[in-house]
Amino acid sequence: MNTILVIGGSRYFGKSLVLKARDAGHQVTVLNRGSSAPPAGVGHVLADRDDEEGLRAALGPRTFDAVIDQVCYTPRQAAVARRVFAGRAGRYVMTSTMEVYDPATLPGPAAADGPVGGRGRRPFPHRVTEDSLDLARAPHTTPAEPHADPARAYAEGKRQAEAVFLRDPAFPFVSVRTAHVLGGGREEWTGRLAHYVERIASGTPVDVHAAPHATSFIHHREIADLLYWAAVQSFTGPVNAASDGVLDVTGLCELVAAQLGRRPRYRVVEQGAAASPFSFDRAYAMDNGRAAALGFGFGRVTGWLPSAIAEAASCGAGRSPL
Repeated sequence: MNTILVIGGSRYFGKSLVLKARDAGHQVTVLNRGSSAPPAGVGHVLADRDDEEGLRAALGPRTFDAVIDQVCYTPRQAAVARRVFAGRAGRYVMTSTMEVYDPATLPGPAAADGPVGGRGRRPFPHRVTEDSLDLARAPHTTPAEPHADPARAYAEGKRQAEAVFLRDPAFPFVSVRTAHVLGGGREEWTGRLAHYVERIASGTPVDVHAAPHATSFIHHREIADLLYWAAVQSFTGPVNAASDGVLDVTGLCELVAAQLGRRPRYRVVEQGAAASPFSFDRAYAMDNGRAAALGFGFGRVTGWLPSAIAEAASCGAGRSPL
């Protein structure tokens, strides 16, 4: 039995992660600010992770075999966690995002041969591997550079947070770079899959790029399984988390349309204009080969997506995508 602390874990796949670890026989504790109580059989630490002294006091003498950090968004949060959990975490798993690879959010001016993770940027290959981004050598800028674009701020915050842990590890560290998470009906709080279900069901055109690139997805239960798996393994470093197979926005729409018995309609947007949530004009779909080689078995996106579409359809309309 391991002692596992989950920071966050109050909603969506975080809840599934907590239950999976508990049901596997581990001693699980959830740390949050009290937004929701943990499930039965799970411990609770009430603390604000941004308050370093308060966090230390709330944890007391506790130590953990593994810490799974679901809500680390900035380098400041990472630096606090690195200091507080040094000497009390046998292993630290941070939930990151595939958006760290997005060339549109990398800092600095575009540069045809600029180093990935440096101040320039260059296009990524069709499927990015963990080695496509060297955050251990990325420039140190704390806090994350402010930006009017929330997507850029989110991606840069995650990159810098990973970099804090990777540059000078205080414990064995893993960053799980998560693909777009879908499934779970109303639990899928972003409403991105519902966006397509609602539009195609109503005959409303979907906004797409003229030549959209494929992207990566993962089921909400699959990412919970992978985070739990990462917590009880011994490897370190970044790992991509994506179901087998990729889809572009039109492929996604075709699957939605087939489930609904409708035909999708499209409206092509101008170059550089915003489109629907999973229409991308640049390539950064992920290669999941490292996790697969380490022993994690992925499902195929086309295997689970029809049931996720059916769940979204059964929930009805009313949500707006982020």
